[in-house]
Amino acid sequence: MYGVVTRNEEEVQWEEFDRGFYEVKDVTGRSVEPIADAVNMVSCFGDNAAADADPSLVPVDDLGRPATRDRTYFDWAYICPSREDYREGLLEIVDDCAAANGDVRLDDIGFPREEYCRCGVCERNFEESEYDDRLEWRASVITEFVAEAVEHVPGRVYMTLYPDPYPGHLYERAGIDLEALEEHVDEFVVPLYDTAYETTYWLETIAKGFESALETPFSIELYAVDVDVDNLIHATEVAENYGTDVFFGYEASNARAALRRRRADERDGVTHGDPDGD
Repeated sequence: MYGVVTRNEEEVQWEEFDRGFYEVKDVTGRSVEPIADAVNMVSCFGDNAAADADPSLVPVDDLGRPATRDRTYFDWAYICPSREDYREGLLEIVDDCAAANGDVRLDDIGFPREEYCRCGVCERNFEESEYDDRLEWRASVITEFVAEAVEHVPGRVYMTLYPDPYPGHLYERAGIDLEALEEHVDEFVVPLYDTAYETTYWLETIAKGFESALETPFSIELYAVDVDVDNLIHATEVAENYGTDVFFGYEASNARAALRRRRADERDGVTHGDPDGD
């Protein structure tokens, strides 16, 4: 199956796509009303607007450096996953999404990097917790939030993963305990974004890593903006050998063109290279 990830409501209805993901809240903090004919997506702990409005919500490291988009490594500002008021607001958005469509996708889950968060709330919560190991405590925070969010979703729960399948990396980086989260999540989505896809060996390597790491089904999300159609077709052929489904991000027209050409070429017997190669 093929799907589209979009901010444009009409694109989820295009016949080339079997499933649509509609961004209800993105990392800018922009929000729109959920829709009934798509899986509504919520950026959970990426939120520029909330960070700008209340900088005290932003995670800090042990030197007090905030996880904001003006600093190295961060493309957007993060919100500390320990903040109960913010989490309650997220759950209200999830409720709205679930009311429109029973399936929901949770995006931007986790702490920003290994050294976060050392804010006063995290320090106090860790100190008062049952954990002696900070990494274990961080993982418990994320798992607890996801478990709570899932209780608000009557249908299928999708969750986006940072594209690093190397053992221990997601746990150390973001507090994501895959084994614990697999009890709550129905399908993971791994964005493997490139602006060209001129080579695909790395795509296959990462996808194979997640195939080994997960028991739960996962799908692969490709970047479709201004990507050469033939390259996007080749990336699709590689991705679908590993992911349950393939989704295309943020340029539905280019994704539609790729799918149409691929189907036409299949009827004519044309191939776009070895799916196992580059």
